[in-house]
Amino acid sequence: MVPRAELDVEHALETVRPICDDVRDRGVAALLDLTERFDGVRPEQVRVPADVVAEALDTLDPQVRAALEEAIRRTRAVHRDQRRTDTVTQVVPGGTVSERWVPVGRVGLYVPGGLAVYPSSVVMNVVPAQEAGVGSLAVTSPPQRGNPPGFEGAPHPAILAACALLGVDEVYAVGGAQAVAMFAYGARDADGAWACEPVDLVTGPGNVYVAAAKRLLRGLVGIDAEAGPTEIAILADETADPVHVAADLVSQAEHDTLAAAVLVTDSEPLAKAVEAELERQVAATKHSERVAAALGGQQSGIVLVDDVDAGLAVVDAYAAEHLEVHTRDAAAVAARVTNAGAVFVGPWAPVSLGDYLAGSNHVLPTGGCACHSGGLSVQTFLRGIHVVAYDEAALSAAADHVVALANAEDLPAHGQAVQARFPAR
Repeated sequence: MVPRAELDVEHALETVRPICDDVRDRGVAALLDLTERFDGVRPEQVRVPADVVAEALDTLDPQVRAALEEAIRRTRAVHRDQRRTDTVTQVVPGGTVSERWVPVGRVGLYVPGGLAVYPSSVVMNVVPAQEAGVGSLAVTSPPQRGNPPGFEGAPHPAILAACALLGVDEVYAVGGAQAVAMFAYGARDADGAWACEPVDLVTGPGNVYVAAAKRLLRGLVGIDAEAGPTEIAILADETADPVHVAADLVSQAEHDTLAAAVLVTDSEPLAKAVEAELERQVAATKHSERVAAALGGQQSGIVLVDDVDAGLAVVDAYAAEHLEVHTRDAAAVAARVTNAGAVFVGPWAPVSLGDYLAGSNHVLPTGGCACHSGGLSVQTFLRGIHVVAYDEAALSAAADHVVALANAEDLPAHGQAVQARFPAR
């Protein structure tokens, strides 16, 4: 009953396929041509020189630097606690199975550009990868046409500065589907040398073409998710402040005309008060035209329900990227939520806090995927490897069971591989 914005990733596949093929076949030459075509900028090279990255930090507004440093500190504190520990289980005497958590060897982190620039997304991608122990990190972001002198053909200086704060110096001025292809295939220059080596995993949100490239190249390279337009759902009762609720709906509608803003409430007076507040706040906000389009789209609306229990059923079925809970006993209500990318409890934990400074990650599942997937975390960059160690006696004790199951599956060589170790039996 609550539709999503129309986002045809399948249709976009036909657009991105030749782009990805071009990057595979022509490497850096294709990247430069595609960047000029889609971003209106032709960098001298795809990799941003290290001195340009350093200069971005040197010229960063001190207040922005302080905010980024605090965001990094908080995000690192949260993600450090997510690191998994290896486990060893003794299954039988002489037989153990261990699970080792091993980081991905090399990752490509995508930071979107376009309607806005997102240095915060650098933090959200890089910190969990670093805390997981990933040895090789590369960041890419589209070059910006309006950059100040010294940063022509580069991503936005704030993005470069965030990379510098995090100690990342491998940064590329490539966006869109071609960036995903660069990470998946790698890109060689005219001399045949790697300008960007292939990665094992690509993470980070982007537009429909980025999502389509991820879908196309998944398998060749790992991906985190196919991110769609941002979403906020708010579950509220009559105790909610309509000014807060309206402001939070506007804050996410600001991202994109396809952004979804959904209020679920059992209070008709609150719904009417929020509508009145939206009229006032939308007119006063900087990106009012974009916000109005998002709030007026099919993906946004107000859902009236009988009570909070019915509201919980709605938000669990909707499985929003961001869910705010503005009710009595908000913590207890939030604890009953099963499907959401992230849950924000009460009036003092708005989504905007999570976008920047809560310490949580803002790269979250969209389009209802929160019913089966979680947000970006340290686990995204780790692989569990089982290590099986059995001695002769432990294998001997299991041999008859292995043979029985192998024969039941008509795979007798499986059993014979065990019997070959005990010829006397």
